[in-house]
Amino acid sequence: QVQPVESGGGLVQAGGSLRLSCAASRMFLAIYTMGWYRQAPGKQRELVAKITSGGSTNYADSVKGRFTISRDIAKSTVFLQMNSLKPEDTAVYYCAAEAARTYWGQGTQVTVSS
Repeated sequence: QVQPVESGGGLVQAGGSLRLSCAASRMFLAIYTMGWYRQAPGKQRELVAKITSGGSTNYADSVKGRFTISRDIAKSTVFLQMNSLKPEDTAVYYCAAEAARTYWGQGTQVTVSS
């Protein structure tokens, strides 16, 4: 499997939580940086969070303290735990494997109602 596959999106009320999953190649998780990005209507795609092959993480300022990226290499999965969701978090969320080229998933819709 080369292309990441996202799941776990949906509709949630403001203040709620969702956990996104990204199934990807175990090799990708072990070697490359994996990232979660999002794109809201009319806006550019933006970085949400990244996790390096060494396990270091970094986050967009807008999600720090609310979102957590993690991975389970044995299960070939990257997770994005999203808490205290806000309407402005509404977007299509994409998983990306940042190899010599970037492999993008198809995206999963997250909608946060006020």
